[in-house]
Amino acid sequence: MFFSLPIFLSICCYGLIPSASGNQHFNRIEQDTLLQKQILYNGRIWRNQYYKVRGNQFLFSNDFLPGTVTIKGQLFDNVRLRYDIYKDEITTISNPTTILQLNKEMVDMFSILFKNKWYKFIRILEDSSNVFNGYLNVLYKGKTSLYVKYRKEIELLAEDGKYDRFYQSQSIYIVKDGIPYPVTGKKEFFIPLSDKKRQIKNFIKTNKLKILKKVPESFVPVLEFYDNMDQ
Repeated sequence: MFFSLPIFLSICCYGLIPSASGNQHFNRIEQDTLLQKQILYNGRIWRNQYYKVRGNQFLFSNDFLPGTVTIKGQLFDNVRLRYDIYKDEITTISNPTTILQLNKEMVDMFSILFKNKWYKFIRILEDSSNVFNGYLNVLYKGKTSLYVKYRKEIELLAEDGKYDRFYQSQSIYIVKDGIPYPVTGKKEFFIPLSDKKRQIKNFIKTNKLKILKKVPESFVPVLEFYDNMDQ
């Protein structure tokens, strides 16, 4: 027995007709997804203005790295990010052909994964010195806190006397009682910790610690010790 074509199509498609409640659920998911994309992809199209400069303006890598970003308190994970430390901006891929610079005023924090290590950054609002602000890498946070600010600058005609080149630098800050103290060496490291300087020096000597500016993470055990002394 053969069905006529219209009847056959009606029977085959019968099970594909969604219910009203199913439609509502699908529409709600679609609306939530669109809203999340509007929040995440709030920014402007990125253009590389420095393609003639040797090197690149990004931290760690010119590639987009696995990361997370928190925008207005909402966390987005599984995001590919790239941190431009020349302009202190982060970019992401909004679609296969578009790179987007995220709206910095809406970003609370972000993190990136590089060589199996996570780096967490928070956005500090501008202060009067216009130095301790923007995105800072959080190495330690307690009664005292430790931050690193990464920068890139352009050195004119640095390569073969013909080409400009990016070079990278970093600044270290200890924050105590809301005041940032720049750390340029061991002497400056002890300034915010001067009330416990003798105990700290004994701690460093006893544990054979090395405090190196090139390795800001080496400051962390000392700050942990300092913060726990009064407990």
